[in-house]
Amino acid sequence: MSDVAAVLDDLREESDQLDELVRGLSVEQWETPTPAPGWSIAHQIAHLAWTDGVALLAATDPDAFAAETAKAQEAPDTFVDVAARAIVAEANAVGAAPDVLLARWRDGRGRMQEMLRAAPAGTRIPWYGPPMSVASMATARLMETWAHGQDIADALGVTRAPTARLRHVARIGVRARDYAYLVRGSTAPREEFRVELLAPDGGLIVFGPEDAAQRVTGPLLDFCLLVTQRAHRDDLAVRATGPDADHWLDIAQAFAGPPGPGRAPGPTVPDDGSASRGAQA
Repeated sequence: MSDVAAVLDDLREESDQLDELVRGLSVEQWETPTPAPGWSIAHQIAHLAWTDGVALLAATDPDAFAAETAKAQEAPDTFVDVAARAIVAEANAVGAAPDVLLARWRDGRGRMQEMLRAAPAGTRIPWYGPPMSVASMATARLMETWAHGQDIADALGVTRAPTARLRHVARIGVRARDYAYLVRGSTAPREEFRVELLAPDGGLIVFGPEDAAQRVTGPLLDFCLLVTQRAHRDDLAVRATGPDADHWLDIAQAFAGPPGPGRAPGPTVPDDGSASRGAQA
């Protein structure tokens, strides 16, 4: 099986798992606040539907996608929020919003995944950061699906068992190391870090040279929560050796776009149900 096919199979499984989590929710539950400020569960699914659609657009109509990136450049801190809210408003306007949102997300992700499976070898897809290979785009979609699924699970008080699919999230988090510095206007360290992560099955997932002086270690799940900014570093068992590696853990992000605000330390969703600070990437 090719790398692309393997990632896409995992993306389908990740999407199906999240679909199963939300499909039986009541209308009121779809309005539950999530840790992303001002975002309900409906906004989270709307965002995934929008991003899948934009990924499809990027691969099939680069000119139209360029117009989308121009909009993003005009309002880099709000365009994602505006898009999600517009989709929720459209769904509310026709009634049965959960059904409409689910149908849109299912259709869009299905067509996007078919496009990625059919893309010729060597295809590069424009994106908000650097252009992506097909495998990287599939990995990015899996990362976002998992991260926004985590927001939804936190809102519902559901604990999801970590899976081997998290290796893809960790991989893109490591590969995005230099990007995290770039979007903050600073220069990344020249030397690679060694990253060693304990997987749910007890195995070790590693990145970087074995003899690297600076290192990051910890559970795979915790590292993924860190690089997707779904939990504060203080609440995770991720550790750094070396000043540069330590600083990276403060700024790490696995997503394209401006730096996210991250999460405040402590419970992900306060007991009163109000939204705490969070990333919307």
